[in-house]
Amino acid sequence: MNLFDLSGKVAVITGSSRGIGRAVAERFADHGAKVVISSRKAGPCEEVAAEINAAHPGAAIAVPANISSKEDLQRLVDETRKAFGRIDVVVCNAASNPYYGPMAGIEDDQFRKILENNVIANHWLINMVVPEMIERKDGAIIIVSSIGGLRGSPIIGAYNISKAADFQLARNLAHEYGPHNVRVNCIAPGLIKTDFAKALWDNPETLKRSTAGTPLRRIGEPNEIAGAAVFLASAAGNFMTGQKIVVDGGATI
Repeated sequence: MNLFDLSGKVAVITGSSRGIGRAVAERFADHGAKVVISSRKAGPCEEVAAEINAAHPGAAIAVPANISSKEDLQRLVDETRKAFGRIDVVVCNAASNPYYGPMAGIEDDQFRKILENNVIANHWLINMVVPEMIERKDGAIIIVSSIGGLRGSPIIGAYNISKAADFQLARNLAHEYGPHNVRVNCIAPGLIKTDFAKALWDNPETLKRSTAGTPLRRIGEPNEIAGAAVFLASAAGNFMTGQKIVVDGGATI
């Protein structure tokens, strides 16, 4: 038995036109899954799907969706079922952070957007897919959180609050869906070389400060998060639920 085999599985990955989400989709396809590439813009989604299909014919489709729109998320689910007939794995990876600075300076709309996109949208998407998982007595839900949810910050406090909420969302849903063999877990990346975190690594001096206290003394790569996602989506992770896997080069120790 190959514990990491995803053959026959269908996975929806939000925010998968680049960065961590793209790496997760590519590695899922490498392990045999059908994958749905989704982010706001159609062009980048189609490009990633085409590259995956070049390596694994018929393995990927592109369904653009804005996670802030409940209607878009429902269309994402509907189009996936139309193309592949089912959804076995959901990776809630897309997130936003429109504000950097102290909590005292954040606008209500900015705070609301962070909570809606990083927590409530995950709740929406999970609720749309979980009924069929419950019916089949099998499913894996993965929320990409952050080590920010484990500690405070003077500049990304609201983002960290949303990521801490994602940990609790996973714990709550693990309790609710565990009796149906549906697993819900989080991955908490540290600093990863993505466009989303570019402000923290693009400048050599900033990167040096960001990694100075990390035992591995370096930034992480998207594929190093994708490996954890493959574990949680596959039989290898069948006895794990309600947990967070911290992948941060040791930063939080």
